[in-house]
Parts: sequence; C-alpha cells; structure tokens
Amino acid sequence: MQKGIIGKKIGMTQIFNEAGKVVPVTVIEAGPCVVVQKKTVENDGYAALQLGYGDTKVQRVNKPMKGHFDKADVACKSTLKEFKFENCESVNVGDILKADTFTVGDIVDVCGISKGKGFQGAIKRHNQHRLKETHGTGPVHRQPGSMGACSSPSRIFKGKGMAGHMGAEQVTVQNLEIVKIDAENNLIAIKGAVPGPKGGIICIVDGVKA
Repeated sequence: MQKGIIGKKIGMTQIFNEAGKVVPVTVIEAGPCVVVQKKTVENDGYAALQLGYGDTKVQRVNKPMKGHFDKADVACKSTLKEFKFENCESVNVGDILKADTFTVGDIVDVCGISKGKGFQGAIKRHNQHRLKETHGTGPVHRQPGSMGACSSPSRIFKGKGMAGHMGAEQVTVQNLEIVKIDAENNLIAIKGAVPGPKGGIICIVDGVKA
C-alpha cells in the first residue's frame, strides 16, 4: 500500500551520518493519525483514506463535522486530509497510523503552506531586474516597467509578473529523503527544508518520482 501521514513542522536541526558528515534535517511530528473515512471504488469511484490529525474540542466543531466524527467513532480532529491511494484494503476506519509507517531511506514528497510574505513588488516576487540608476532614470528603479503594447491589444495579458500577495500558498517539495525516525515520539527527520513555518501542518506521501 502507498504511504501517507499528516504532521506538524517542529523546526530544523542537523545530524551526523555514518560517514561523519553533517546532514541538515527538518524534524516533523508525524501523527498519530486516525482513519476517519475510507472511500472505495464501489461507493465513491476511487480509493482513498481520510486521515485526522490533532485533537480539538467538541465546541469548535460544527454539527455536520461532529456527526462525521461520531459515525467513525473517533474523537474530533482539527485537521482532515484525504490521501488517494490505489490500494487501501488493509486499512479500516479507526486504525491509527504513526511515524513508523515510513522507514529510513524512503523518498517522499512533502506538502505544506509556505510562509506568507505579504504584498511584494515585482523584483522580490518574480525576480525581475532593476532599472538602471543613471542618466535621469528617476525614482522608478524598482518599478515593473512597460506593461506591453499600446493600442493593440489594449490590455495586459494574464500571467504577467506584477506586484501582489506573495507566499501563503500550497507548495510541494519532491524527492526528499527520510534520514531518521523516532517511532516512540512520532518524529521524522527529513533531509533538507520543507515548506511552511514552525508549527505548520505538513503532509508526507510517497515520492511520485521515486
């Protein structure tokens, strides 16, 4: 079966491998996650598991969601994510998935919400070039410059790099290696950086390109 789990980003640190080299890792508290719903090809047209992570108070859940959790006979969860698997017959509603779902050396994809950077200009947002600062260019060194042609087409094409809201969007980093697993404390150390701030919700799945 394919593997997937929800976790929380703890932060970054470094560990030494067998060769004595420093490896930068991101520590993620992965699980425990409970299976809240199981979707099948017969009933839903595809196979998937809905996992819940992080307990929350009943008062913070609306009535439809409370009924959803009651039907599965599980405690109310703060985060629900669906993982589309080709084969999940061995897992049932109520089962708990922990960090030991994965093994050291697995190649995974990590998905999270990137850090929000607010309203940024075209240089920082799209890596555009500055205007020259000589011969009377004036106070427009960091402005985006020409918007396009004049009377034809008399509009700005979609997708043009302009100033706007930057960050706070879903980002997936692929082909990261699991370096270490602490099954007792549900911690996974992944080589490299993953999206989002400390405390951000992270999804870990099998690497699609591995």
